[in-house]
Amino acid sequence: MNTSDRGELPLPDYDELALGELEHRIRPLSSDDVELLLRYEREHADRTHVIELLTARLTQLAEGATPSPGGAPRPGQADATRGASPVSPATSPEPTHPPPHGTPYQRGKPKADRQP
Repeated sequence: MNTSDRGELPLPDYDELALGELEHRIRPLSSDDVELLLRYEREHADRTHVIELLTARLTQLAEGATPSPGGAPRPGQADATRGASPVSPATSPEPTHPPPHGTPYQRGKPKADRQP
């Protein structure tokens, strides 16, 4: 099987996933899908940590682990929430500008050349 086409991968955004994100995204995959990712990884980037992660998942599946649901985001959800802030302009506080000297509770004194 030729794994040069990344469109055939079970995770279409595989190349952009960080290791921690990949760890969660492979949870619902079958052993065939994980093997496909492993072959693709070895042929392309050949990253040691990713190969170890995929090999460990294959071992877990071979020992009887079942693919768990919920590892992959729902369609359209990842793009809508990735990097989004829960704060909107309507809920953000008014900006504060501290005075040039001192703090808002302790006013600065004007500079002057006073001699006692």
